[in-house]
Amino acid sequence: MPTPDELYAEANKLKSAGQIEAAVTKLQEILAVAPDHVLTHSALAVHLQKLGKPDEAVAHARRVTELEPNDPFSFTQLSVICQRCGRIQEAEDAMAHSHVLQGRTPHRQ
Repeated sequence: MPTPDELYAEANKLKSAGQIEAAVTKLQEILAVAPDHVLTHSALAVHLQKLGKPDEAVAHARRVTELEPNDPFSFTQLSVICQRCGRIQEAEDAMAHSHVLQGRTPHRQ
């Protein structure tokens, strides 16, 4: 049986070939055996947003922040996904949290 990392590599090949839905299916296979695979949640957030599935995309981006709560990039990605899904306040909150983790003062307008 392939490892989660091997399945992830297969999903990347599918994505590179323009087969986003097939890549999503492959990524979901990973979560069946490794539900906390961070890269999978991160990739699913991006792909599902592109497929017009905002609730699922945000849920996966949020899961990344739960698994990597001290990683500023996790919150930056959540911010971008939220912004692209039209959730502006959530996007601003996530970016502010990213700034705090980086030791910067969050910018509020």
